[in-house]
Amino acid sequence: MAKRYLIMEGKYQYFKRDVSWLSFNHRVLLEADDDSIPLYERINFISIYSSNLEEFYKIRIAEHKAVANGGYSEDMTQDEARELIRQIADEVNSQLEDRIRIYERKIIPALKENHIVFYQSPEEVEPFHRDFMANFFQEEIFPYLLPVPVCKERIRTFIRDNRLYLSTRVVRKDTGEREYFIMKLPYSKVPRFIELPKVEDNYYLMFMEDIIKANIGQMFPGYEVESSYCCKISRDADIFVDDAPTTEKIVEQLKKKVKKRKIGAVCRFVYDRHMPQDYLEYLADAFDIDREELVPGDKHLNLEDLAHLPNPNKNLLPVMKPQPMQLNCLDKKLSVFRYVSKRDLLLHYPYHSFDHFIHFLYEAVHDPSVKEIMITQYRVAPHSEVINTLIAAAQNGKRVTVFVELKARFDEENNLATAELMQKAGIHIIYSIPGLKVHAKVALVLRYHKDGRPKKSFAYISTGNFNEKTATVYADSALITSNQEMVDDLHNLFRLLSKEITEPRFKHLLVPRFNLFPELKRRLGFEMNMAQAGKKAHVILKMNALQDPAMIDELYRASEVGVQIDLIVRGICCLIPNQPYSRNIRITRIVDGFLEHARVWYFYNGGNPLVYMGSPDWMRRNLYRRIEAVTPVLDPKLKQEMIDMLHIQLADNQKAGWVDEHLRNVMKHDELAPPVRSQYAFYEYLKEKNG
Repeated sequence: MAKRYLIMEGKYQYFKRDVSWLSFNHRVLLEADDDSIPLYERINFISIYSSNLEEFYKIRIAEHKAVANGGYSEDMTQDEARELIRQIADEVNSQLEDRIRIYERKIIPALKENHIVFYQSPEEVEPFHRDFMANFFQEEIFPYLLPVPVCKERIRTFIRDNRLYLSTRVVRKDTGEREYFIMKLPYSKVPRFIELPKVEDNYYLMFMEDIIKANIGQMFPGYEVESSYCCKISRDADIFVDDAPTTEKIVEQLKKKVKKRKIGAVCRFVYDRHMPQDYLEYLADAFDIDREELVPGDKHLNLEDLAHLPNPNKNLLPVMKPQPMQLNCLDKKLSVFRYVSKRDLLLHYPYHSFDHFIHFLYEAVHDPSVKEIMITQYRVAPHSEVINTLIAAAQNGKRVTVFVELKARFDEENNLATAELMQKAGIHIIYSIPGLKVHAKVALVLRYHKDGRPKKSFAYISTGNFNEKTATVYADSALITSNQEMVDDLHNLFRLLSKEITEPRFKHLLVPRFNLFPELKRRLGFEMNMAQAGKKAHVILKMNALQDPAMIDELYRASEVGVQIDLIVRGICCLIPNQPYSRNIRITRIVDGFLEHARVWYFYNGGNPLVYMGSPDWMRRNLYRRIEAVTPVLDPKLKQEMIDMLHIQLADNQKAGWVDEHLRNVMKHDELAPPVRSQYAFYEYLKEKNG
């Protein structure tokens, strides 16, 4: 990785956050290059890669463009923002070559080998499909097309965010004058992928826009169609909500800004890379596109739609992922309360069923001793069973309090809607604290005897959201405990959120702005002291992102004195390995069928290991500006289970790779060692423990 991708402060260096993220997204793309994966799973990884990149431009690039245009940032100057945008464009263009190679030279031929012919242009269409194509255009597509003239001197056309448009250049037959038109493709009326009649053993698919291109001459009588190319615009989707004096003002402000998201400032104009330069220049001028916003793309844009590519060949089986298991340790009535009253329960999604948490809530609804339920809401599933159960609890006389984070990006509307639904059902809603995000994933069930004395209650602390949909895809861990000190700690956190107290005290729970950062420094300091004394010192840190310079410096210092540090970081990692000050640090990245989402931290601690799990990554925003919750795993058996999980992941030599000093993804393939695919290996480990 070139020096320009580095930031230097003092004697230490760091990768730039966004370039590091692009390295992660490139690793996602490389899954589509793996011939051992079922074909449609590979296609899905191209979709994920494209979707990730779209969101990246809407948020990160939009933010940098604001700074480049004179906006304020505490992290970079105007010139630095402009240079970073150029670096990102270089890297994205470089990755585009890989995406073209994988998609056009590997995926499309692999589909054909499996008797699925996916036409990539109108010219490829076989003679026996041309009548079908013409009829389909006339009957199913043509009624919904509306070409709009593009004239930079007279007409200003608005292009909607992330919608695919077909631009067409035509020549008037009578004057020879060139004209331009643009039309939105009617995906709400017609599928993006059209299935054509099967011929012999072969199935046939085609992009809707290619059918339009093949028949577009019919739309322009009196003109000669010269060429057609797809394009789209990505608009700024970030939302900044001012600290309003009341909750009502915050909600009102958010509703207005969510509506304006679709008309935000342009952050990129993506076009078919085959478009001639003069054609591109005309469109850029007509739509007032800055030249730095021009991003070349595939012939077919919006490849995130490939997630919905039909699979007409039923012999082409989908990937068989591990299916969620029910825990045998719970009795036939699935009483989580009874079990957790005696010992802590550790759940690992999606290997364990999320139904166990739903049953935990059901018990709270029907247990007469439960008087109060408190829970945080960050991202919930549409039509959520979690929300329905909380509503049932409120209707059953329980006091239910839900702390709703309004600023959960791209979930603002869903969170507002579910919050209003819950309010109508009698649930007490507390919206986000101004200036802070509530990112903790916690729930508390408080029980009392008939005479009012406290009864054994339950705390739930997780690394993932209360979302039954993502719980089948995201790899997360959750602890349910009746430990009184843990319950008291969590109760204090909820009292902080409801503004009953301002300076909570915690015995076990680690919370940013109070005790998280000092405790992490203390734990690393202990390992450093052990290493300097010539004793074993080892740290394993699993998270989604590592960006905070202060914590990276602590890791660099620990490495310098001999602490062995294994990082399992899925996404952003600004720490640079293989430097003199990081020679004892290794970075593992795992990308597989499930999204690695858990945050788990292990400290050898002189032979008496400490294990923590919770919601924060080591980002500035998480460690200092959000409400997060981290718990120690106290039960020795469960602690060992977490340690075993970490070691299984470090042993992965199928889907794990090293991140090197050039930000390359170097796969850990070892032909001499037994194959270990950690997600499947951990599932088998849990299955064996489940008996």
